Amino acid sequence: MKSDAAPFPLPRRAGILLHPTSLPSRGGIGDLGDAARRFVDFLADAGCGLWQILPLHPTGFGNSPYQTFSAFAGNLLLISLDDLAAEGLLSPEDLDSLPDDFASRVDFRVIPRRKMTLLRKAFRRFLESAPPALRRDFESFREENAFWLDDYACFAALKDSAGGVSWHEWDMEIRRREPRALRVICAKRREAVTRESFFQFLFFRQWSRLKTYANRKGIRIIGDMPLFVADDSADVWANPRLFALDGEGNPRFVAGVPPDYFSPTGQRWGNPLYRWDAHEAESYAWWISRVRVALRLADYIRLDHFRGFAGYWEIPADSPTAERGRWRDAPGESLFRALHEALGSLPFLAEDLGVITPDVVALRDSFGFPGMRVLQFAFSGDEANPFLPRYYPEHCVAYTGTHDNDTARGWYDSASEWEKDVCRRALSVDGSDIAWDFIRAVWRSRAAFAIAPMQDILSLGSDARMNYPGKAEGNWEWRMSPAALSESLGEKLLSLNRETGREKTA
Repeated sequence: MKSDAAPFPLPRRAGILLHPTSLPSRGGIGDLGDAARRFVDFLADAGCGLWQILPLHPTGFGNSPYQTFSAFAGNLLLISLDDLAAEGLLSPEDLDSLPDDFASRVDFRVIPRRKMTLLRKAFRRFLESAPPALRRDFESFREENAFWLDDYACFAALKDSAGGVSWHEWDMEIRRREPRALRVICAKRREAVTRESFFQFLFFRQWSRLKTYANRKGIRIIGDMPLFVADDSADVWANPRLFALDGEGNPRFVAGVPPDYFSPTGQRWGNPLYRWDAHEAESYAWWISRVRVALRLADYIRLDHFRGFAGYWEIPADSPTAERGRWRDAPGESLFRALHEALGSLPFLAEDLGVITPDVVALRDSFGFPGMRVLQFAFSGDEANPFLPRYYPEHCVAYTGTHDNDTARGWYDSASEWEKDVCRRALSVDGSDIAWDFIRAVWRSRAAFAIAPMQDILSLGSDARMNYPGKAEGNWEWRMSPAALSESLGEKLLSLNRETGREKTA
C-alpha cells in the first residue's frame, strides 16, 4: 500500500486536552466566551501551541460528544450567552436568572433547559430588531451551509416538536422522508426550522471568532472526529442509503470494539454501520463534506477509532455486549485518496489504540498520519513496551492519558504495588508528584506533540475523570475551577516547555 499524499510536518509543540464544557464559564457549563479566551491566554503565556478538544457536535445519549445528533452541527450548549448580551441579542436583565454557578460538575438535567430558554429569547430579539448586517450574515451562513443545514434544521425542529423522541418514533411518512409529507411538515414548522438554523449560525460565528483568537496567539486547535454517527441523528435520517439499515430503518448491526484494556466485555457503542459500497458509489461525497466542515473548526483532526478505517467490529444489533461480533474490512485507502484529491493535505492524527493489526499500521503509515502513544499504558513490566517514552517516534502524538483514561494521579492511586513499582522504576521517580512525573516524561520524549489532560496539569485524582468507557451515566461532567489557571502554574508549564524545546514560536 503506497500513497502519494505526503505526510504533513509536525512542529515540536505541547498542549492541553480540555473540552470547552469543562471551562469555568458562568451558568453551569463551559462556553465559547470569556473563560475560553482566558484559557487561550493561559496556553499562550505558558508557551503551549496546542489546544485539544473533544467533538463539538450536539450531544445525544449520555451527553457523550461521541454520540451526536449531527456530524456537522455545533453544540448549542457551548454558545456564550454573555457574548450574545454584549452584541444586543440578550439584555443584561435576561441574564439575571443565570446563576454564577461554578460547580465542579455539569448538571445536564438542568443546564439544557435553562440555556435553551435564553437562546429562544435571543432568536425572538433577532426576528424583531436585528440590524441588516446581522441578517445578511445569517442568510449567507444558511446559503453556504445548506448542504447539511437544511436537513439538520428540519430534523432538530421536528425532534423538538416531538418532545425529543428518536426519529424512529415519528410518523411513518416523515421517517421515510416522503417528499410531499416532508414539504408540508417543514413548511408548517418554518419558524422552528429558521430558529434551529439561527442557533447554528450563532455557534459557528462564536467558534470562528474563538479559533481566530487562538490562531493569532499561535495556538492550533486539535479537533476530534468520531468514525461513526449516532442512530438517532440527522445524518442517518436524511441519508438512510449510506447506512446498513433494515426495511424499517433500524440498524442491522452496530459498532463497537471487542474486549480490551478498557472493558472485559468490549464496548457496544450502538452506532449504525456504513454501507461503504454506497459511499464509494457517490465518490465519498458525504465524507468530503464532513471533513471540509471539520477543517473549518480545527487545524488538526484526531480520527477517533482509526483502526475502523481499515477494519471494524460488526456486532449484531440484538447483542447486549460487544463480545459477539466479527471483523469486517473497510475501504480506508480509497476514502483517504478521495479526501486528499478533494481537499489537499489531510492534517489527521490517528487514534491507533486498541487491537492494532498490520493493515492498520500500513494504512496509517502510507498516508503519513502520526499515531498516538499513551504513557498510562507503559507499565506492563515489558521492557519493550511501545508506550514507554524511550520508544516514541518523532512523528507521533504522546499523551499522559486521554479522556477515556483515569487521571494520572487516579491511575497511580488505584494501581497495584507491583504496577507502582514498575512505573517508578521506568520513570526514575519516587511517585510523590506522579502527574507531573508523567508530564515531564512525555514532554521530554521525541514525540512531536506532547499533550496532557487539564486534570493532569492540575494533579487531580479520579473524581476529575472525564469518561468511564462502558459506563452509561455520570460522564463528561467535570469542570475546572475558576482559580485553576494560576500564574505559578503557567510559569511551571512555560519552564518545562522551554526546557524540552516545545515553546511555541508564534
